[in-house]
Amino acid sequence: MGKDTRTLEQKAADREAGEAKVAALQDKLAGAVQELVTGEDWRAAIEFMARFRARSFGNNVLIRQHHLALHAAGLVPHPTPTLLAGIKTWNKLGRFVIKDQPGALIFRPIKARMASRTPDNATSWRDLKKGEHPKPGEVVKSRVVRMGTARVWDVSQTHGKPLAELPQPQLLQGAAPDGLWDGLAQIVAERGFRLLDAPDAAYLDGANGQTHWLKHTVHVRRDMDPAARAKTLAHELGHIALHSIDDVDAVVHRGVAEVEAESFALAIGAAHGMPTDQYTIPYVSGWASSVRGSSPVEVVQATAERVRKAAIAILDRLETLQVPDGKLPAADQEHGHHQGQAAAATAGRTASVRAPWAAASPDDGSARPEAGAQVQGPGL
Repeated sequence: MGKDTRTLEQKAADREAGEAKVAALQDKLAGAVQELVTGEDWRAAIEFMARFRARSFGNNVLIRQHHLALHAAGLVPHPTPTLLAGIKTWNKLGRFVIKDQPGALIFRPIKARMASRTPDNATSWRDLKKGEHPKPGEVVKSRVVRMGTARVWDVSQTHGKPLAELPQPQLLQGAAPDGLWDGLAQIVAERGFRLLDAPDAAYLDGANGQTHWLKHTVHVRRDMDPAARAKTLAHELGHIALHSIDDVDAVVHRGVAEVEAESFALAIGAAHGMPTDQYTIPYVSGWASSVRGSSPVEVVQATAERVRKAAIAILDRLETLQVPDGKLPAADQEHGHHQGQAAAATAGRTASVRAPWAAASPDDGSARPEAGAQVQGPGL
């Protein structure tokens, strides 16, 4: 990269233009999130997020809205993208964006390098200038200094060298993905819960599954097909991964906590190619308006991001064949991601990476539950 020859005035103008672009994109995202009205809208958004889990929920919302508009205009053949990357990455792979194909504008973190000889001392870090090397004995790390924007294109918007196809899960009706139940059960046990069979729904007061916080047990009905049992176990693990006995909303089986657990199960299922039409989410405005001190848009974004992070943490642990996450096997140098997807797929699963832009979870000020209270699955 050549030397930056811009004047201070030009740099300030470019910085101001960049900030205006980010602000406009934030407004666009807020508008897109507000359009997630019904439970079906939310289900579709979470399924999309699960298939493009390497990127933040906010960027997924923007990509999905953009691609649907392109499909409606006849510019892309399918309503859902498959592989996304920036133009430089496509060019490195011998593929080139087709003329007049607009890329999706998304958030991109702008990072700065810092160096320190005593990294445990928070005040010892200093910024490294562009092109500056650390001094001998210094440790280097990066930090996000502000948000910028970038564009990504789907593979259907490019032409050139063919790409190797990654393996896709193929499931029979009622079948669970190979290894999913055992993998989830192992994680449940690692979290200190004992997994038990329940003979039927009557045993669980009409539910398919139940997590008891005080007894540290998880029950799943045994009179269901393997796919339904795996879905239910994922839901209960969602409660364990996202909640605790101190979460009153989780304990009384309502509101955002139940949406999080069901969305977590949906994400785990979608990442394994399981049908998602059996997952039921209540009307978005109901639970999104239930958190005091936060707007519904903030609650939706924070809830989805919590689900995404929790699902990725579990998916990374599972030795299962998973749906590719929408990132290319090569390193995406433009956005600071490195994806070992091809090697992982060869080993029998698809790896995931963390997206850098994420919403913080709101504090809803929940009170403490009474001892012995339990969380019960939705019975769906």
